[in-house]
Amino acid sequence: MKRHILPLVTLLLSASLTIPATAQQTAVDHFESGITKSKSNDFTGAQQAFSMAISMNPENSASYYNRGLAKANLKDHRGAVLDYDKAIDLNGKDALAYLSRGVSKSRQDDHRGALLDYSRSIELNPDDAQTYYNRGVSRTNIDQYRGALADFSKSIELEPTNGQTYYARAVTKQKLEDYAGSVTDFTKVVEITPKRPQAYGGRGMSKVELNDFASAIIDLNKDIELSPEDGEAYFYRAYAKGKSEDYKGALADYDRAIALKSDNYRAYYGRGFCRSKLGDQKGAVQDFNQSIEINNVNADAKVVYNGRMTHAILDNLRNTVQERSKINELGSERAEAYFSRGISKNKQGESKAAIADLNKAIELSPAYAEAYFSRGLIKSVQGDQKGSIMDCNSAIKLNPRYAEVYYVRGLIKHSLGDENGGCLDLSKAGELGYNPAYKVISQYCN
Repeated sequence: MKRHILPLVTLLLSASLTIPATAQQTAVDHFESGITKSKSNDFTGAQQAFSMAISMNPENSASYYNRGLAKANLKDHRGAVLDYDKAIDLNGKDALAYLSRGVSKSRQDDHRGALLDYSRSIELNPDDAQTYYNRGVSRTNIDQYRGALADFSKSIELEPTNGQTYYARAVTKQKLEDYAGSVTDFTKVVEITPKRPQAYGGRGMSKVELNDFASAIIDLNKDIELSPEDGEAYFYRAYAKGKSEDYKGALADYDRAIALKSDNYRAYYGRGFCRSKLGDQKGAVQDFNQSIEINNVNADAKVVYNGRMTHAILDNLRNTVQERSKINELGSERAEAYFSRGISKNKQGESKAAIADLNKAIELSPAYAEAYFSRGLIKSVQGDQKGSIMDCNSAIKLNPRYAEVYYVRGLIKHSLGDENGGCLDLSKAGELGYNPAYKVISQYCN
């Protein structure tokens, strides 16, 4: 069938782990503050508290694990994986750490990596229904339907009242063309959650495959009643009506399916068939043309900014960043004066003159991180993204805790198509306290 299972993964909001009594008291305070903030959904504050705990006691796995959870709840799954890696290095027997790392890997579509983590978590804790469910979802995403079926069945054995797992198993049975078995599972979902439209829709689709069109239409009616915008339900109901030779009824449903999803070429084909049966050959030909042409032509235009973050988005996000332009004691080389004059010239629109002044500031003071960063910002505005990245690299080398630089470098990398590198930089910016990074992560890193 045409429906896909959407991963339903559960992030653990706080760990049952505790920090050892041998740690410094200040580390304990920060750790407990992080747990409290996590429980109140202040995940930004939580990850900062856990970072403080880590800085004071870097050998405690619980701090890394809980910071990973905080990052995951901020949708920073790449950053979370790095923290789970460290937690597992320090404590390789923690089933929760493997489970959580698997969740974050699956959110990045690394389903094979997630499988390994879920399997290890199961070895350490073989009675957790959620882990079997998660592993089953990852297996469906790489077409391992037999293995997924076994995982969903084991999850149901451990937790027999979970409607979501019955639903996932039903869809997996559809993939394996066991339509009768899927009807049984969808019926169980209806019993557990009678207001869930997808359960009626899925059961109706399986009944279509079993040629039980009258019963399929009843289920699809219920799906549409509960979810009037479900285009797939209209499509399958149209198909069932067409098979029952109700071409006028099918035509109306195909119209609705196309209105809800204009590129549904299968619906155009079905509508064309019905129009032909009803004597509208001209309309039928038009629909058949659409069914042939839609999604059948690849005409991708050349894109310079080949990430999801376009040039305009990059400009908008980058331009909100402020240079660290604080007054400093003027040195004998006058580098600070060149720097400040460059910033002023740039604000007046004299970007070339600004670059010249920043070049001079760097020449006079090669360890001037702010000058590299400011020059990098101007280069990015001018379209020289590679030059901007080089300046950001220099600024970070000179000041590894320069959060704004990680943020801007992450934006640029992402816009150039390096999504993983960009998102890791954004994660680091957030970890260092530049909170706007998490909004970008939630939009572009998942």
